[in-house]
Formats: sequence, structure tokens, C-alpha cells
Amino acid sequence: MNSAAEPLRELWYYRELFYFMVWRDIKVRYKQSLLGVLWAIIQPFGTMLVFTLFFHGFAKIPSDDVPYPIFSYSALLPWTYFSASITQIGNSLVSNKHLITKVYFPRVTIPAAGAIRGLVDFAIAAIILLGMMIYYDFTPGWKLLLWPVLLIPLVTLALGVGMLFAALNVRYRDVQHVLPFVIQLWLFMTPIIYPTTMVPQRWRGLLALNPLTGIIEAFRACVLPNRHIDTSMLGTSLAVTLVIFLISALYFKWTARSFADIV
Repeated sequence: MNSAAEPLRELWYYRELFYFMVWRDIKVRYKQSLLGVLWAIIQPFGTMLVFTLFFHGFAKIPSDDVPYPIFSYSALLPWTYFSASITQIGNSLVSNKHLITKVYFPRVTIPAAGAIRGLVDFAIAAIILLGMMIYYDFTPGWKLLLWPVLLIPLVTLALGVGMLFAALNVRYRDVQHVLPFVIQLWLFMTPIIYPTTMVPQRWRGLLALNPLTGIIEAFRACVLPNRHIDTSMLGTSLAVTLVIFLISALYFKWTARSFADIV
């Protein structure tokens, strides 16, 4: 446990460097972008339109008696953050090899900066959800205040999965080709397009082992009226998230000493 926590202690000790890397990643993200912050909105909003047209309009997938755009968008926000973050983090060590091979610093600052940078996109895209709630005459309840709390396990999961892929990518470069495939499969294994009520009861326990299931369902429950947070499913997600993070932190620490030699 102490070994797994060491990267976090290093992160705190080198917090000024960490702040610099976060700011650097944010500037790189928007500085030479034609549409700027609109990219943070285009991906989840465009995906929501496609899902609404094909999965709800044509396939008639239900949305628990709420407008499908809100049903899907409230789940796409955390999913878009997660998928973009693990892609960014998974390639972060290789893309920063010029730093890793020249100077020593805690390697964990690179993936951690990627995890924090994505929160800016999340905050920008969340504004659109508020506009959609006004359009569909949804009155935000007090549960919406829980979103910042739910970001903690979401960021922890993204950092844990991202660190694992980042460390593997240094040694096995074909990981960067596997990662998009994993993300695509993970999308359909997570109740974003469909409600959990569509899943047969005998399979819901297996669905709950996906750590994103409980987290995303909690995000959605905070938006939809008369929807309660499934504490059992969320608790399972938190436990699996913690296990993934600890395993990833240990593997990252174990392999970090050789990054400069093989990157």
C-alpha cells in the first residue's frame, strides 16, 4: 500500500512542476486549435445526436421515460472525459520521451497532468447539459451538486487505467493500437446508449464489475428526476476502481526506473 501511494507523495512534493505540466497541456490543447474550446463540446454533443438518431430513433432503445438527448448526454460527459483521458495518458510517456531521457522528475506527473487537463473539457461541455435541461424544462435538483464529488472516482479510474497503458506502451509500442479497440469495446459494455433496465437481471452483477457502470449511472441519476443513485452499484465501482488504481500505481512505480532506457 505504501509503495502504491509513493507516486502520489512524489506528485505532491513536485506539485509546482505538476501545475506547470497541467498548464502546458491545456495551452497545447487550445493554442493552435481552429475551433478552440468548441472541440470540447463537439465530440459529446455530436455523439449524442448520432445516438439519438440511430439508437433511439431507429432502434427504439428506451431512455427510462426521459428525453433521450439528456439521457445519453448526461452519460456521454463522463465517458468522453474518461476515453479522451486514457488515450492522452496512454500515449503521454512516449510523446514526452524528450523530457524523460534528459532530466529526472517523477514520471507520474506526466499521466497525472493528462488526467487533470481533461477536466477543462468536461466543465465546458457540462454547460451544454445545463442548456438542454432548460430546453426540456428539467429543474436541476440538489443531486447535481454531487457531480464534483463523483469526479473524484472518475479521475482516479482514468488515471489508474491510463498509467497502466502508459507504462505498457513504453515497453510494447503496439499498445497504442490496442487502446482504441479497448475503448470502443468499453463503450458498449457501459450503459451509455442503453439503460441498465435493458440488461437481464442475471447479467447485471457482471455489468456492475465494470467500474464505469456505477460511476456513470450515478452521474445520470444526479440529472434525471425521480432517479436514485444505486449505492450498491456505485460501491462496487468504487471498490474496483481502487483495485485498478493500486495495481496500476504499483506497476507504474516498478517500471518507471527503466523508462529512460527504453522509451
